[in-house]
Amino acid sequence: MSETPPNTLQYRFDGPEDAPVLILGPSLGTTWHMWDRQVPELTKQWRVFRFDLPGHGGAPAHPAGSVAELATRLLGTLDSLGVQRFGYAGCAFGGAIGLELALRTPERLASLALVATSPRFGTADEFRQRGVIVRTNGLDPIARTSPDRWFTGSFAAAQPAITEWAVQMVRTTDPGCYIAACEALAAFDVRAELGRVGVPTLVLVGSDDQVTGPAEARTLVAGIRDARLAVVPAASHLVPVEQPAAVTDLLAHHFATAWQQPYDTGQTVLPNLPALPVPAAPPQAVPVAEIAPAAVPAEVPVPSDRYEAGLKIRREVLGDAHVDRALATADDFSGDYEDLLTRYTWGEVWGRPGLDRRTRSCITLTALVAGGHLEDLASHVRAALRNGLTPDEIKEVLLQTAVYCGMPAAGRAFRVAQEVVQEETTPAE
Repeated sequence: MSETPPNTLQYRFDGPEDAPVLILGPSLGTTWHMWDRQVPELTKQWRVFRFDLPGHGGAPAHPAGSVAELATRLLGTLDSLGVQRFGYAGCAFGGAIGLELALRTPERLASLALVATSPRFGTADEFRQRGVIVRTNGLDPIARTSPDRWFTGSFAAAQPAITEWAVQMVRTTDPGCYIAACEALAAFDVRAELGRVGVPTLVLVGSDDQVTGPAEARTLVAGIRDARLAVVPAASHLVPVEQPAAVTDLLAHHFATAWQQPYDTGQTVLPNLPALPVPAAPPQAVPVAEIAPAAVPAEVPVPSDRYEAGLKIRREVLGDAHVDRALATADDFSGDYEDLLTRYTWGEVWGRPGLDRRTRSCITLTALVAGGHLEDLASHVRAALRNGLTPDEIKEVLLQTAVYCGMPAAGRAFRVAQEVVQEETTPAE
C-alpha cells in the first residue's frame, strides 16, 4: 500500500461495492480492528468504511492538532473516493469526529451514532497532563492501564487475549500522534452547539463506563433534538468490543430505520494489521434503551475580544484549575488586575506569533528565577511541561540560570521544579 498523504487517513472497505457507505470511527489508542465484531453483520446491508487515527495501527505519523482537522482529513479521504453521502458511527474520539461532521457538513451525513462519546471529554487539564506523561514516560504507562479504563473487571479477567491486544494496540501507537490527539480532546467542547445537530442520532453507552458514562450520554440526548439513548449493561468504555452482539443489533436497527438519503461508494484498501482476537465465550447482554429527560446544555463562551482570547491562552498554558482558583479570589479590589493580567500578559504577549510556547516557557522560567519570583515558578514549570518541554529540557534551562542568575537562586528553583516534575510525570496507578 502506498504512503497515505498527510491530508488523508488510512482506511479500508468491507462489504458490497454497491451498498450504502457506513463509516466506523475508532477511539483514541485503538485501531479500526476495535470494530471487527460488528463488520460481518453490518456488511450485509452496508459497505463499511473504517479508518485509523494518525500514528495508530501503522498509519503514517502525521499528527493532527484538533478534532476539526481530523474531520477535514476524513472528508478529504472520502472526497478522493467519491463518497458523498454516508452514515457514521464513532466511539469516543471517533464520536467527537462524528459530532464535528454533523455540525460542519450535515448535508453529507445520513445518520449518526455516538458511542461512549461526550460533548466535552473530561477536563483540558486531564488530557494535557496525559500528554505530559506520554512525553516523559512514553506510552507504556498508558498502555498498561488501558484495560482498566476500557473494560469491566470481569471481562478483562475472562478475556486475557483481548486485554493483551488492547495493551499492545496502545503501546504501538506513535507517541507524538497520541499527544496531539490528547491536545485535540483538551480543546474539544461542543456543548453549546448540540442544538445544531440535525441528523437522527443514536447515543450508545456502556452502563459501567467510567470514562464517558451514562451522565455524558444523557447530556448528548438532552442537547440533540432527534436523539435516542441506549444503555448496554455489563459494558465499559469500549462497549463494541465488550458487548459486540448488543452494539451490532443497536447500530443495525438505528441505521436501517434512520437513514435519510442516498450515498456514493469508493474503492478498497486492505492493510495487513493485527485483528481483534475472538472472545472466549463472550458474555451477551440485551441492550436497554431509554429516552433521557430534556435539559439545557451548558453555555460555553466564544472568544470575542482580547480578554477572551487571553483567557483561552491562559487556561491552555496554566490549566483550568489554576486559572479558576485565581479568578475565584478576585473581588472589587483585585478584579481589575486580573483583567489586566489576562488581556495584556496572555492576550497581548503570550498571544503574539513571534515565538512558540516552548520558547516562551524557557524565557519565563529564566525570568522567574532571575527575579526571585519562586512563588510563581511551580505553575510555570507545570505550564512548560504542557507546552512541550521535557523534564531534561527544564533541567537544562535551570542549569543555565545557575550560571547567570546565581547558584542559590537556581538551587531553590531546582527544589520547586523537582517536586512539580515528579507530580506531573508520575503515572497514576
